Amino acid sequence: MEGVDHKVTDLVKELVLRLQSNSEPNQNTNPPPDFQKSLRYALRILSSRMSPSIAADSAAMAESIKRHLATQGKSSEALTFADLYSKFASKTGPGSINNKWAVLYLLKVISEDRRNLKNNQSDSRVSSGFFTSSTTPGGLPALFDAKSNDVSSNSRVLRSRESVEKGWSNGVLSVSKDPKNIRELAFKKFVDLLKEENEVAEEVLVRDVLYACQGIDGKYVKFDKNVDGYVLNDSTKVPRATRIMVRKLCELGLLFRKVKGYISESMDRFPAEDVGTVGQAFCAALQDELSEYYKLLAVLESQSVNPIPSFSESGSSGNYLSLRRLSVWFAEPMVKMRLMAVLVDKCRVLRGGAMAGAIHLHAQHGDPLVHEFMKRLLRRVCSPLFEMVRSWVLEGELEDIFAEFFILAQPVKVESLWREGYRLHAGMLPSFISQSLAQRILRTGKSINFLRVCCEDRGWADAAMEAAAAAGMTTGRGGLGYGETDALETLVMEAAKRIDKHLLDVMYKQYKFKEHCLAIKRYLLLGQGDFVQYLMDIVGPELSEPANTISSFKLAGLLESAVRSSNAQYDDRDVLDRLRVKMMPHGTGDRGWDVFSLDYDARVPLDTVFTESVMARYLRIFNFLWKLRRVEHALIGAWKAMKPNCIASLSFTKLQGAVKLQLLSTLRRCQVLWDEMNHFVSNLQYYIMFEVLEVSWSDFSNEMDVAKDLDDLLAAHEKYLHSIVEKSLLGERSQPLYKTLFVLFDLILRFRSHADRLCEGIYELQARTVGSSLPSQDKTKLGRHLNEKPSEPGSWVSDGRKALTQRASEFLRNMGQDLDAISKEYSSVLEGFISQLPVQQHIDLKFLLFRLDFTEFYSRLRPVVS
Repeated sequence: MEGVDHKVTDLVKELVLRLQSNSEPNQNTNPPPDFQKSLRYALRILSSRMSPSIAADSAAMAESIKRHLATQGKSSEALTFADLYSKFASKTGPGSINNKWAVLYLLKVISEDRRNLKNNQSDSRVSSGFFTSSTTPGGLPALFDAKSNDVSSNSRVLRSRESVEKGWSNGVLSVSKDPKNIRELAFKKFVDLLKEENEVAEEVLVRDVLYACQGIDGKYVKFDKNVDGYVLNDSTKVPRATRIMVRKLCELGLLFRKVKGYISESMDRFPAEDVGTVGQAFCAALQDELSEYYKLLAVLESQSVNPIPSFSESGSSGNYLSLRRLSVWFAEPMVKMRLMAVLVDKCRVLRGGAMAGAIHLHAQHGDPLVHEFMKRLLRRVCSPLFEMVRSWVLEGELEDIFAEFFILAQPVKVESLWREGYRLHAGMLPSFISQSLAQRILRTGKSINFLRVCCEDRGWADAAMEAAAAAGMTTGRGGLGYGETDALETLVMEAAKRIDKHLLDVMYKQYKFKEHCLAIKRYLLLGQGDFVQYLMDIVGPELSEPANTISSFKLAGLLESAVRSSNAQYDDRDVLDRLRVKMMPHGTGDRGWDVFSLDYDARVPLDTVFTESVMARYLRIFNFLWKLRRVEHALIGAWKAMKPNCIASLSFTKLQGAVKLQLLSTLRRCQVLWDEMNHFVSNLQYYIMFEVLEVSWSDFSNEMDVAKDLDDLLAAHEKYLHSIVEKSLLGERSQPLYKTLFVLFDLILRFRSHADRLCEGIYELQARTVGSSLPSQDKTKLGRHLNEKPSEPGSWVSDGRKALTQRASEFLRNMGQDLDAISKEYSSVLEGFISQLPVQQHIDLKFLLFRLDFTEFYSRLRPVVS
């Protein structure tokens, strides 16, 4: 033994000498001054008990050393070390060091030991128990005292070995040499105590836990419905800590049981509607995760057959599995299985987009493990949903067998396809798709279906291909996935832009939408003046008859005559063919004026804009404008009848002065009332035709030019129609004003009838005045012309001049009273109409007040009237 010690000492001395002198072994050089100190340190290292308590990772150890050098302000040394380590780590093959981590660890411990030695030189040495000044935290024995430097290295080594053999090493009890087997006896006693406390071996519990984690009851660990989990039998004798650990580990089995049960239940119900393709994809993704879980359990099963070493054996070697090691293995699967169980509970009553949205909410997690797991899961779950989006925006196909998509289709008529055929289902809209993007998705597919069904157009396919190319995608399946929201939005925007533009081009060019809107304005809104005037002239006699005696065919012929006799004949034949006469339902006592209207036949696809409700509103506007034109026409007719009579009245020389004055007064009263009514009607008609119709049409034309899609076009037309209705007193808020206006119209028509009676009476009076001076045979001829018999009582012809004057005075007095009554009622109603204008909310109605009361006549009259 002594020869071996000398040989070891010589080898150590030679190694230290080489390291310090950096010379060849056979050179005869004097030892360096600090050779003895370095030799003692080397012997100290060789006699140490260093046992690392961290995992063997050379890269981590190198990073720790480099970081330590950097924090000490030695950046250049840290860079040098990093370079040396890269060369050291890359060297492999013969002559290289296999255990590189041990070398790095040794260097770090030596560095820490030297630093601690310097720090402790000024500290007092305190000896107590197992910790003395002759030991360091790194496990190295302290260097020998400087006073013993004269002792040879051989004697130091021998003394060290003797002290170790006695069980003490520099004040520390060493049990590595235990001649009395104290350590072995202690371990045996500890094992006996464990056997007394544990009725079941740990290997058996490990296997039962593995069974439980697969949803299978073990020998001792079984599923208990009362506690809803896997537990050890109460009769099994194990420590409380072991029982708690088994319960915690078996939580994984409970979670597995829940996830596995959901998958089995869903797959048994498929293809039920409450599962759907998204639910099927979710189950497939869960099954893939369980497959990885099965692989882990297979590995653990293979390790569980290896026996667990006792405490007296080396625990650092051997591929065995204990409960504590199992808890480490189960750390990551437990996180995933808990998350899957939460998702299963959340998605049990959900499907389609609602399920994808609920899963997406759990992906917003700060843990990288959870985030990556959820992202991988959502790629599978959202795959059917994104395929539906791609098929809808590029092909217009709604591949939604199980009603999982956030767009719903319902069977409707062709004219209602755009407005009612498709709608958003808010409950199925996942949270990672915004409301605005969903609306754009809805409109894009709806535009394709509108082009295909209503317009019979196929040009959208080229637009869809261009959109996919612009978005950097193909029209094939699988181009989109979860997490690619930007790509989805780009695709939708490109498709919407091109398809909407193509749709508007088809509406404007192929179906001439603007031209039809203009035709409705010209004919239904009475914008074609010569046509309207001629139509009213030729249909007036017919419309004065009772409504039930009027023939629609005759009115249609008169409409055609009005078209041929005006500039309307130069319009497009397609437009004129759509213009028709429509007779509204009529009641007892209605005249033709009350039921006559014009209609415009808006065929597919124009009926998407001009729906039945829209045409009903146009009809209401037409009836109002037609009544206004009728009133204007009546006033013009009254003026035509009054003007000659006013001139002829000056020639009544044979009447008494009082009767002649009465005649002139009545004519003047009639003329003044006509002027007042004409002022009101003329200004109202100017306001309607120019301030309402023309301004609204100008705004509508501008909005048609800037419309980007059919929704914009519909909104512009709705705004145009709403503007006309509101400004024309046809809105809900203007109903009192509207009723008052129609009372005024009726009064004007009554005035026309009274004016006609007055004119007829004046004409007859003129004839009687001339006829009174005729011979008898001429009077008989005049009576025959007037359909009177000379002997008929009350006949103006049979009466004399005195009776004629009396009859004329009575007629004029009655007419004057009637005109006074109409004038008084008209003034009262007009006063009420004008007083309501300032309180109307629409600003243009206040402009109507300005036109009607431009001279402030009514404003000055109002206090007097009140």
